[in-house]
Amino acid sequence: MTISDCSSILGDCNNGDSISVNGTCLTVTEFTSSSFKIGAAPETLRRTNLGALKQGSKVNLERAVSAHTRMGGHFVQGHVDTIAEIVSVTPDNEAKVFRLSPRDKSVLRYIVEKGYVTLDGASLTITAVDDEEGWFEIMMINYTQEKVVMGNKQKGETVNIEVDCVGKYVEKSVIGYFEGKAGGEPAILEKIVSRIVQEQLSKQS
Repeated sequence: MTISDCSSILGDCNNGDSISVNGTCLTVTEFTSSSFKIGAAPETLRRTNLGALKQGSKVNLERAVSAHTRMGGHFVQGHVDTIAEIVSVTPDNEAKVFRLSPRDKSVLRYIVEKGYVTLDGASLTITAVDDEEGWFEIMMINYTQEKVVMGNKQKGETVNIEVDCVGKYVEKSVIGYFEGKAGGEPAILEKIVSRIVQEQLSKQS
């Protein structure tokens, strides 16, 4: 895949560098002063909407963060979890409200109101979530609409989703804590129940 007309981000590019394409971290294999080539693995094509791109399609591009960059938004890895379909686009003055339905509904447990989500590489704030109906919403201001490809997308089109990785780490830690650690130690819930039972038996004896 060749991405062209992007000289503004290629000033210090090298083969092997990572560039985010619609929120997907991809490796530069060749480049010129105004274009670069990347390859997409089968797993990448399964998880993302990159396979639906056509010649002339516009994409969001972002270089990897540097130590001298101001940290705005949240940490984005470029590891897409799934895609979501846009189920509605509703104007709100100059802003737009996008309602999205993830293909993999399990990611909704990491999506919380006023939390972060990455859509096609853009860090956005979640404004509403409905776990039962399987959707969430974001509001996009006019400035953002002009800077990202999602601003022009319509109902029925798809976006790449990367949920906030902090939620995944917290979930894994909590599950590990309650289910017990490696090495055969009893789970914390088992310990709590055992202690309560012993206390009640002591009171009765």
